[in-house]
Amino acid sequence: MDFRSYQSSAVTQRAVERDFEIIGEALTRIKRIDETLLGAISETHRIIGFRNILIHGYDMVDDRIVWNAVEKRLPVLMEEIKKLIGA
Repeated sequence: MDFRSYQSSAVTQRAVERDFEIIGEALTRIKRIDETLLGAISETHRIIGFRNILIHGYDMVDDRIVWNAVEKRLPVLMEEIKKLIGA
């Protein structure tokens, strides 16, 4: 999927945003339990902040920023998680 397709699909946008909300919430919960584990994931403060913007700033959500996170940040996060779980 490219940005234009993403931008033209409200269903996809909401699904992606919801997944980022879940990721941010999971990291918030990990932060309360295990700071060491959280340290194995880069930019956790930015991920959690992104979640907060998605949850509370509906009118401020920029599709380009979300798409950039999908293309550039999500692959990094996925690799870090794979290393943590030994996949």
